[in-house]
Amino acid sequence: MKINSLLFLFLLTVSCSQPENRIDLTGKWQFTTDSTNWSGSILLPGSMTSNGLGEDININTPWTGSINDDSYFKNEHYAKYRNSDNIKIPFWLQPIKYYKGVAWYRKEVNIPTDWNQQDISLFLERCHWETRLWVDDKEIGMQNTLGTPHQYDLSDVLTPGKHTLTLRIDNRIKDIDPGENSHSISDHTQGNWNGVIGDMYLQVRPQVSIVHTDIYPDINAKNIRVKTYLKNKKKTKATAILTLKANGKSIQQEIVLLPGENKTETILSLGDNICLWDEFNPNLYTLEASLTDKEKTTTDTHTEQFGMRDFRVTDRHITINGRPVFLRGTLDCAAFPKTGYPPTDQASWEKIFTACRNHGLNHIRFHSWCPPEAAFCAADKMGMYLEIECSSWANSSTTIGDGKPLDAFILKESEAIVRTFGNHPSFCMMMYGNEPAGAGSNNYLAEFTFYWKKQDKRRIYSTAGGWPNLPVSDFLSDPSPRIQGWGQGLNSIINAQAPRTDYDWSEYINRFTQPIVSHEIGQWCVYPNFKEMKKYTGVMRPTNFEIFQESLQENGMKALSDSFLLASGKLQVLCYKADIEAALRTKDFGGFQLLGLYDFPGQGTAPVGVLDAFWEEKGYISPEEYSRFCNATVPLARLSKLIFTNNDTLKASAEVAHYGSSPLQNATTGWTLRDTEGNILQSGQWNSKEIPVGNNFTLGEVAAPLTTVTTPQRLILEVSVNNRKNDWNIWVYPTVRQAIPHENKICMTDRLDTITLNTLEKGATVLLSLKKGSLSKKLGGDIQIGFSSIFWNTAWTAKQAPHTLGILCNPAHPALSEFPTEYHSDYQWWDAMSHSGAIEFSKLSPKIHPIVRVIDDWFTNRPLALLFEARVGKGKILVSGIDFWQDMDKRPEARQLLYSLKKYMNSPAFHVDTELKREQIQQLL
Repeated sequence: MKINSLLFLFLLTVSCSQPENRIDLTGKWQFTTDSTNWSGSILLPGSMTSNGLGEDININTPWTGSINDDSYFKNEHYAKYRNSDNIKIPFWLQPIKYYKGVAWYRKEVNIPTDWNQQDISLFLERCHWETRLWVDDKEIGMQNTLGTPHQYDLSDVLTPGKHTLTLRIDNRIKDIDPGENSHSISDHTQGNWNGVIGDMYLQVRPQVSIVHTDIYPDINAKNIRVKTYLKNKKKTKATAILTLKANGKSIQQEIVLLPGENKTETILSLGDNICLWDEFNPNLYTLEASLTDKEKTTTDTHTEQFGMRDFRVTDRHITINGRPVFLRGTLDCAAFPKTGYPPTDQASWEKIFTACRNHGLNHIRFHSWCPPEAAFCAADKMGMYLEIECSSWANSSTTIGDGKPLDAFILKESEAIVRTFGNHPSFCMMMYGNEPAGAGSNNYLAEFTFYWKKQDKRRIYSTAGGWPNLPVSDFLSDPSPRIQGWGQGLNSIINAQAPRTDYDWSEYINRFTQPIVSHEIGQWCVYPNFKEMKKYTGVMRPTNFEIFQESLQENGMKALSDSFLLASGKLQVLCYKADIEAALRTKDFGGFQLLGLYDFPGQGTAPVGVLDAFWEEKGYISPEEYSRFCNATVPLARLSKLIFTNNDTLKASAEVAHYGSSPLQNATTGWTLRDTEGNILQSGQWNSKEIPVGNNFTLGEVAAPLTTVTTPQRLILEVSVNNRKNDWNIWVYPTVRQAIPHENKICMTDRLDTITLNTLEKGATVLLSLKKGSLSKKLGGDIQIGFSSIFWNTAWTAKQAPHTLGILCNPAHPALSEFPTEYHSDYQWWDAMSHSGAIEFSKLSPKIHPIVRVIDDWFTNRPLALLFEARVGKGKILVSGIDFWQDMDKRPEARQLLYSLKKYMNSPAFHVDTELKREQIQQLL
């Protein structure tokens, strides 16, 4: 955002544009990793990897990042991927080359004569990581910030004529360890690259110049307080005229500058009519500062964009301009597969933020890193609220607050970030980083947060992402309010409790005095999209996807990859909807931060996004569909259950979360209950009313008797507020069913004893319903199956349950004719998935075609079934991994599915081709 230029004629330039009086340093540089041999070259901006430089990947590549699952290095399954001619890693994207260490860059420059005795500086927008600079043979200094430009003052060494710039870049972790998994440095996402990206130039300014401005908006007083930092390179005092202009208003003052750096503070009124900045109206202003040296009559100018906004916490609410705001956010974890480093152009960031806005989000948390200038410019323009972190995840390889060099580095990094990006209105929140460790971390983070709250009130602060919850924080980032947490496995709300939508996090958040933003909610996986692999045309290769695809093919299911993606994707969306709506139902909640809207390619591979790593759709949900349950205004319904019988009355309490720009006047609200054909069965409207900004605003009650529903059906309850709509699937099953002819001829059993097997071989029809826990480990009894999708991934979580990704079936299969379903999991399958085992049917016969499949973890790709059929001797058997024995009087969906299966088994459609031997079928138990 900052632009300085030497102007003999008064000239103003615009923020984020290309000013004059620079020497562009992009292009070819001499390059070497051995400073005694300068035979190589490199193109900058770029990295060694983007230039095809570095070492080939091998089994001993010194990665930066934890590898929680070391099976790649040990298991026979991965042996072929450890061969030197076929190296493929499964735990993150694989760069085409890798280098960690010191690299040298050199370039000759020619300094113009009119730059003599002026203020000359070197600007390198983003370096990775530590730089040391020499001009000719003179060492200038070292810089090591990760989130801000490296800038060197070269006024005393760059005289007119030719000079050689030599840059030494070191991307190793040395005495300062931010944490090997920090997204600022880790191979989990962007990669530990070596190079320089973004703008690279030498710049000249007059001896009397503007260094920097800090702008502090006051929306009530309708003015800005401007701290202007000025430099006088002369050896004597200088008199100058400082002029500040914004919104057609200006102020001018004569100041005397001592040699060196000076600071002045000015109040500039913007007039009575100001436009505020927020997510709905991202109005921007431009501050034009000029400094004229009265002696030399040279003028230096500086242009900054800013927004008039007030972002703070008031009465346990995060507010913008006095209005409550609900943060609907996602993480950005610095995954950039094309380049291996973050983009520095505004268009790339506008693409990312557009994807966020289209999915109803207004906020991004930059997990353990700080983005370049272009991200802030794009966010300013689009009204995105950014939370910035100081390049650290002090865990695993390091701690914070224990006196290590990292402690001082974090403070220095934070100061550089605020100095560089602090005027951006989108820069609304800051923390040290993510999930800290260290005996002294609480004290350190309390002091860090207190320091910044006192130093700069333009944003709000918290200690860290995840923990600790300390009184000093303006807001809390807390992982507890979500439907599945680390370590919960099958004991989470979504896996252990029958489907409902009436829970929220009020009891938990009321323990605290600060607003809570839930930390990294979601983490719901989808099966990898192998069609995405063709997009990897840059420096990163999807060798992890290649391994998973080859595994799927080896297990005979390559043709099912798209079906696995779509079916598991529908379940993933269901889980995210449940997470997001629970947050929106919670009164006075601060918001949520998803992990995530897009995929995380590292930490074992975590395809947790409805968008891929390129921020592009995968094909199973549109932004329009997603934004029905994630938006500034979302109708909500509290239902105590989603499974009904037709002697029930559907009851729901409808409410709305409305965080728009203003209250809704005379809002039209109502509900409908329709079937899958679109026929409206019942409907209602509530009185028009004013809906304030906030949540937990009651719309009315829904009461719909279901006695007219005489066949099993999926129905859709929809609640509307003006043109905003949201809906929920419910299932209704008849309490009285038509009798199945000759039902008693089906032998239903939970065991395969001698009598049952003999009867089967002689021609009987058998329904084997395995009691939960009775399936042999050899055939899948050790697979932890649950309703939800996989949480994060099994490699990074030490195989946290569940290990599966929902079901896949043909809805038109006659076995399911009385059990309405789509091809994927929905809540009517919760009961079956909670009372079942996943049968590894291919160990019986690869010819089996399951009625209902279970989608396995992509690491193992086992062919799994919930229901399959076979012929044994002259008889036919339908094998159910679902337990149809336990508490059947309390399980209406289980009763309905069992009825559907029995009706099928007594019909001509029950025609089985796959034959199993007696000895094979006995392996199930």
